[in-house]
Amino acid sequence: MKAIIFNGALERNPLSTSGALSDYISGKLKESGVESKIFNLADSGIPLYDTTLKNVPHGVEVMNALFLEADVHFWLAPLYHGSIPGVMKNCLDWLEVSAKNAEPYLTDRKVGLVCWADGVQAMQGINAMDAIAKSLRAWTLPFSVPIARSGLYEEGQSGIISQEYKKKLDLLIKIAIKK
Repeated sequence: MKAIIFNGALERNPLSTSGALSDYISGKLKESGVESKIFNLADSGIPLYDTTLKNVPHGVEVMNALFLEADVHFWLAPLYHGSIPGVMKNCLDWLEVSAKNAEPYLTDRKVGLVCWADGVQAMQGINAMDAIAKSLRAWTLPFSVPIARSGLYEEGQSGIISQEYKKKLDLLIKIAIKK
């Protein structure tokens, strides 16, 4: 089984929220014997979606290959103004280049959804990703992890994910890799 962790935040700092979550999920997948790759949107070189281009940009080819070879996806996004970052949606729009494949888009891939917010509205990001994943023919897991960032880390322990959220992320991973 192969998994991809799609970091939809434009953060390069490994101590960022997206970095901490990506590393946690990656570590747990490794412990379970699942091969995983972290796809950092900030480092991907994905251009704005443009249907008039004659050639598919290299970053888009790489992204499509990674997304299509993964059996299970974990999509991580911050909540910005009521939804996921536009750049994340733009990246997912590039899956259109797979439209003529025998199995287009993300047909039958499982997708686990994680969104964090400074307030308590992270479910809005989950809902946005759920609609996108389903339109790409993927199966979203029946459990997702909306995060109130104020409770994400152990009190006084910068970067150490709280036991509450470790339990939730562990359950998401367990459901995702169950055969």
